[in-house]
Amino acid sequence: MLKPIAVLLVCQLLGETAARGLALPVPGPVIGLLLLFAMLLARDRLIARSGARIALPALDAAPAAPLGRAADALLGVLGLLFVPAGVGVVDHLGLFAAHGIGLAAVLVLSMLATLLATVFVFLAVARLLGPKGDEA
Repeated sequence: MLKPIAVLLVCQLLGETAARGLALPVPGPVIGLLLLFAMLLARDRLIARSGARIALPALDAAPAAPLGRAADALLGVLGLLFVPAGVGVVDHLGLFAAHGIGLAAVLVLSMLATLLATVFVFLAVARLLGPKGDEA
């Protein structure tokens, strides 16, 4: 279980390094996740080319594989990661009392903007793909 966790942590470290070193506006863990995804794709292509002669068990993301089990274990305790945020909210209740209306308005407006952007992207992709001749 140590190697898969090391793979996850190294990907996050590389993502953080890239985000801070290049002053990217993307969080380091997101870059690390994209790096892990690219590594998994590269592993699959390498295995496909070599005829499954190469085994990289530390990069096997199947649920029964070590990386999959490590990811499932982390997801199992994901709720604990929200405890510091909850403590921060409780610690700053005065700010929420003073600026509650503004925060609620920003949350509602950002939610609406996200929903509208999702709808427009869906419609654009649907138009690009369009109905096929036999599906109409």
